Amino acid sequence: METVVRKQTSFRLSETLLEQLKVEANKVNRSLNNFVENALMELVSKKPNQTTIDAIQEARSDKELETLDLTNFKEYVAGL
Repeated sequence: METVVRKQTSFRLSETLLEQLKVEANKVNRSLNNFVENALMELVSKKPNQTTIDAIQEARSDKELETLDLTNFKEYVAGL
């Protein structure tokens, strides 16, 4: 098992945000530190790959998207 080295740091947060974070951490029975660390890890690890970026750009463009011919769909599903 890999040992994770943690470095102590500090941040300035608004009191309102800090209280909201504490409430959310309590809801899932986690320490504030663990809750914030997991939230930040999730945020930075959700970077889309190039295929996903391309698909997003295609969906947002005016280019007509591929459509499915559903004429024989029920027959196709029945044949599976």
